[in-house]
Amino acid sequence: MFSVGELARHLTGNTQISDGRKIPHVEVDSRKVIHGSMFVAAKGEVADGHDYIAKAFANGATLALICADVSNNPELADFPILDLRPEGYDAQVVTREIEFPFMIRVENSIEALQSFAKAHVASFPALHIIGITGSVGKSSTKELLAEVLRQRYNVHKNKGNYNSEIGLPLTALELAEGHEVAIFEMGFYVPGDIDFLCSIAPPKIGIVTNIGMVHAERAGSQAEIAKGKSELVRNLPKDGVAILNYDDPLVRAMAEETQAKVIYYGFSPKADIYADQIEGLGLEGMRFVMHYQNESMTIHLPVLGRHSVQTALSAAAVGFSLGLTWQEIIKGLSFGHTQLRLIAVRSQTGALLIDDSYNASPQSTMAALNLLEQVTGNHKIAVLGDMLELGIYEKDSHWKIGMKAGLVANTLLTVGQRAKGIAKAAGQNGLSQDKIYCFDTPEEATAFLRKNLTAQDVVLVKGSYGMKMWTIIPALEKSEVGL
Repeated sequence: MFSVGELARHLTGNTQISDGRKIPHVEVDSRKVIHGSMFVAAKGEVADGHDYIAKAFANGATLALICADVSNNPELADFPILDLRPEGYDAQVVTREIEFPFMIRVENSIEALQSFAKAHVASFPALHIIGITGSVGKSSTKELLAEVLRQRYNVHKNKGNYNSEIGLPLTALELAEGHEVAIFEMGFYVPGDIDFLCSIAPPKIGIVTNIGMVHAERAGSQAEIAKGKSELVRNLPKDGVAILNYDDPLVRAMAEETQAKVIYYGFSPKADIYADQIEGLGLEGMRFVMHYQNESMTIHLPVLGRHSVQTALSAAAVGFSLGLTWQEIIKGLSFGHTQLRLIAVRSQTGALLIDDSYNASPQSTMAALNLLEQVTGNHKIAVLGDMLELGIYEKDSHWKIGMKAGLVANTLLTVGQRAKGIAKAAGQNGLSQDKIYCFDTPEEATAFLRKNLTAQDVVLVKGSYGMKMWTIIPALEKSEVGL
C-alpha cells in the first residue's frame, strides 16, 4: 500500500507533493481490478493495456499509470491526465490534488512500476526479505513457509505465481506498515532474470529447491538453468542465509557461489536439517523424523508425497534461521497443507481423484507417480499430459516417466503428442497395450473417464499448465476428501 503522493514524488523528484490518498492494490489485468486499485497499462505483445483503461475504471480503479496517447479514446474523455514526462511536467499542477479517477502518464509504465516498487521495498529497512527459486516447488514452499513464519511474524507473500518482472513489483507494492517478512517467488527464463528481481527486492534469505529441465527450451541445458537460478544466492549479503537442497548436486554446488551462510536441507544426514524414517501414509499424509542441531522430532504432516517432506524441511530451515522454536515450526507446518496445490476429491462415481494438474516437470511428475504408488487402491489410473519446455530433455524425460507409469498404473491415459512417448515406454515396461489410451485433448480424456470410472479407482491427473489438464477434475469431482 502506498499513497498517490509517494508515487508522484518518486516519479518527479518533487518533494512538495503531499497527496496522502492510499492505493491498496496494483493490477495489470483490468478484470482483476478492485475498488481503489491502480491499473498499470502495459504495452504487451498480444494486447495493449491502454485499450482496457476504461474497463479498469469501471471495475473500481482510481488511478491508471499509462505511457501512450489516449486523447482519441472517447471513453476516456472525462478522465484527467497528469503528465509526468519531462516534456509535460508542470510542478504547479502536480502539487494540486486531482479528483479520482485519473491517469498519470510516464515514458514507460512498466519501468515506472518496477522503479517505484524498488523504492517502496527500500522504505521498509527492517523487513526480512526471502527469495525462493527452483524448477519445482516454489509455490508450495512459499505457502508452507508463510504458515510457519506466521507463528511469529506478520507475513506478506506473492499471490499465485506472481514471480516475474511484472508480478514481483505488483506484490512488492502491496507491502504495508506492519509487515515484518516478505516472501517472493523469483522465476527464471533467461540469464539475468533473477538478478533483476533481486535488484527490486533484495533478499536476506534465499531458498533454492531444485534444478530441473523446465525452461530448458529457452535456457538450453540444466547447467544454464542452474547458472540462472544461482543468481539468487549470489545476491545474498554476507549476513544472509542460503537455504540449499543438499540432495540436488547442482543446488548443493551453489554454496561455492554465495557469501552468505549456507544451511543445507534434504534426506541425507550430511545436511544441516534432514529427514529420515520417512513413511507415506497415503491420504493421511507423511510421517518422518526431522533432525536439526542434535535435536530430533517425529512429525506427522497432512501433506501428500515424499517431495512435500523436502518442502517442509526448507520451510523449517528458514524458521530456525529466524529464531522460531520447534513448537512454532511444527504448528506452522500443520497449517500449511490447506494451501498446497495437490488435493484429493471424489468423483461422482466414488473414484478417488488426485489432482496435481496445475503444472508438470519430470521431477514433479515422478513424485506424483510415487504418491500414486503409495495410495491404497485396487485400480490405479495415471492421466498424464505433455510436459512442456523441456528442450533437449523432452524425449528422454517422457520416456522415463512412461517407464515409471508402467510399473505404477493399472491403466494409463495420455494427453498430447509428447505424452505418446510416455505411453510407448509404459507399454515396453509391462503395462498391457489394452490398458493404454492416447488422447489429443483433455476433453477426450475426461469423456473416457466419465464413462469408465468406478468406486474402486484411484486417478492421478498431471500435466503442464498449457495442456489444460486442470479442466479434468472439476468435470468429474463430487466432493473434496478431508485430510
